[in-house]
Amino acid sequence: MKKILILLSIIFGVIFFDQISKGIFLYLITGGIPLSGDAWSVVPVPYLMANVTDCFNFVFTWNPGTSFSLFRALGESTPIIIVIATSGIIGFILYYLFKRAQRYELVPLALIAGGAIGNLIDRIRFGAVIDFLDFHIGGYHWPAFNVADICIVVGVGLYILNLYLARRKCMKQVKGGK
Repeated sequence: MKKILILLSIIFGVIFFDQISKGIFLYLITGGIPLSGDAWSVVPVPYLMANVTDCFNFVFTWNPGTSFSLFRALGESTPIIIVIATSGIIGFILYYLFKRAQRYELVPLALIAGGAIGNLIDRIRFGAVIDFLDFHIGGYHWPAFNVADICIVVGVGLYILNLYLARRKCMKQVKGGK
């Protein structure tokens, strides 16, 4: 029971911070005007770019595709296809997380699930994901991203690291005869 509460805390914490950060950002750029419109169309918001440092900006972008704006060109059915696919992937991750995951997989999968759900909420509400963090060096920009994306990337990184360490430990035990 304690494990489930910890995992749910991580998942809901990621969702909370992701949605709060996006909400604050939307509030600041719209002047507190509530966004309205068709849930499957991107709500027009004035272009915004604020230089914070020499290598970091706040920018406002809608990402109707997936990571790095992939699958943008699927047409009007893009949001529906992505929502269905994402929901299936989230369902699989949650099932695996709560039923089959090894100890080293728990936190990374909770981070990934929370981030995926945070972005899914945007897709359902707006038909696109709000991205607003922009890092760059000179004229080279990394694609804009958000808090959910950070949690997904950190979760994947931790998953790979933990998988490597677990396998290494297992191999050490096999070689050592322990």
